[in-house]
Amino acid sequence: MRLPRQLCSCVLLLAALPAFAAPAEYALDPVHTRVQFAIDHAGFSKAIGTVSGSAGTLVFDPDDWSTARVEVSIPVSRIDLGDAKWNQATLARGLLDGERHPVATFVSTRVEPIDAQRAVVHGNLTLRGETREVALQVVRNALKRHPLPPFRRTVGFSATGMLSRSAFGADAWKSMIGDAVELRLEVEATRSRGGTPDDAADAPTPDAAAPDAPPDAPPVEPAP
Repeated sequence: MRLPRQLCSCVLLLAALPAFAAPAEYALDPVHTRVQFAIDHAGFSKAIGTVSGSAGTLVFDPDDWSTARVEVSIPVSRIDLGDAKWNQATLARGLLDGERHPVATFVSTRVEPIDAQRAVVHGNLTLRGETREVALQVVRNALKRHPLPPFRRTVGFSATGMLSRSAFGADAWKSMIGDAVELRLEVEATRSRGGTPDDAADAPTPDAAAPDAPPDAPPVEPAP
């Protein structure tokens, strides 16, 4: 039995669609995911700090940002302002209260697509035991197979946002420290394992070298 021409065309079109054009789960890479913040220091400058080691999951469809979901744990106890005494002071009870609340969390609630590369991600940030909504301006940098073993499909984003520290109860030193906190996030996430078709298609043969890598490049990325 011959199929109608229009039906054949639809079947061929569906078969040609890339396998990754659907929601997929990714695991955040704690080495290449970093939270940076800047806050006014007595009007003289912006104090800049970072938090490394964030972990979590991302569900993402590059063709439909509105279905994206993200859950992240941020180890605020790993804050780094470039000085051990400042790190300790920032984790004090009146600021981040790191002893009682060593981890912050962000859970997305909705995503507003802007275009193919940009979206606004709204979510609940829990910091110091207080939960408030935060909006992040997100740009997708890349979605492709990582050039180093194990050659997993990887997605990368940059994001910016603002929050009020006093809204989370971190209200000490008002005469010295500003209230507005500027956020910048750099995020990489790797496709979770599960034998998905696009991972199998992307995996090079065992003898294949990483694209654009020099002949003496190390086979794996060095641990931090």
